Amino acid sequence: MLPLEGVRVLDLSRVLAGPYATMMLADLGADVLKVEHPERGDDTRHWGPPFAGGESAYFLSVNRNKRSAGVDLKSEAGLEKVKELAAGADVLVENMRRGTLAKMGLGYEALKEANPGLVYCSITGFGPGPDEDRPGYDFLIQARGGIMGITGFEEPTKVGVAVADMVCGLQAAMAVLAALYRRGETGEGAHVEVPLFESQLSWLANRAQEYLVSGEDTGRMGNAHPSIVPYQTFHASDKPLALAVGNDSQFANLCKAIGRPELAGDERFATNPDRVANREELVAILQEEFRKKTTDEWVERIRGAGVPCGPVNTLAGVFSDEHVLGSGILRDVEHPVAGALKLLASPVLVDGERLPIRRPPPTLGQHTGEAGEWS
Repeated sequence: MLPLEGVRVLDLSRVLAGPYATMMLADLGADVLKVEHPERGDDTRHWGPPFAGGESAYFLSVNRNKRSAGVDLKSEAGLEKVKELAAGADVLVENMRRGTLAKMGLGYEALKEANPGLVYCSITGFGPGPDEDRPGYDFLIQARGGIMGITGFEEPTKVGVAVADMVCGLQAAMAVLAALYRRGETGEGAHVEVPLFESQLSWLANRAQEYLVSGEDTGRMGNAHPSIVPYQTFHASDKPLALAVGNDSQFANLCKAIGRPELAGDERFATNPDRVANREELVAILQEEFRKKTTDEWVERIRGAGVPCGPVNTLAGVFSDEHVLGSGILRDVEHPVAGALKLLASPVLVDGERLPIRRPPPTLGQHTGEAGEWS
């Protein structure tokens, strides 16, 4: 039995943050019904190429384990249908602009009258405050929320996936689970809100706190770390090498592994604060050594010394990585129009078993006829 088996989630969200949240719930066993416009569907269905059998790779990436019902929310019949579905749901997730669903009679206050135990999750652009009515887009949130300001080299750089959306989705799923737990104690539902902007601020983590403590912004450091050295990429003779030395003991082991044990006893590098203060000198010495061998040679030697390191993989490297291939996270599924398809499964294991892919991502409106099961 999966942890959320028997929980019904009505998914009125689209694009990424909301669908990512509901996919997490679906992976855990919830019955997720994704409501889409019957002709256009979720915006991401059109975000390609690439496509597989007409289904965009983008849509496929965040909609496993769900059903899809085609419903037109601009029609009276569609609105009534969603109200019926909400009356039988445990959870509703939406990421429309603030107040949009309330104007349609689908806000929390209206729906909880028929379903007092409903957990209603709103993913918004900004929380209460001056910009509460503004929409949120991942790229703009990364820019305004500071993650671009501390990422990259000279040019501010976004993260390579829509990470603001995805972390917000994870926090939304967590908030839903907390509200469900409380409902189990009190019988009462809740309206939880997770704003994209504030979510991004929350995972600035140590960089935010360092600024709040010191008033100083260390800015962009490329692949280096502002307070740990060496913790960055180096150039081996063939390709980049990622090295993460987390303490003085690991540094001593690294020095032995590269044939420079005397560096660990050098007063300039003996402790991490020393290494931070003398970063440029140490990095130059290490870089000279790393150019003498290939990344694979260094990885074998340094890992053998108990120091975290690895190659900087392309996607081709990721999906030929021995751990990826042996972990069970890649699954073969049969899709109704795309045919044989490889999908990433959930990273979560319960009782030693990885959460299954019970359903491939749905085609548009594939399960419209099954929506009546909730009524």
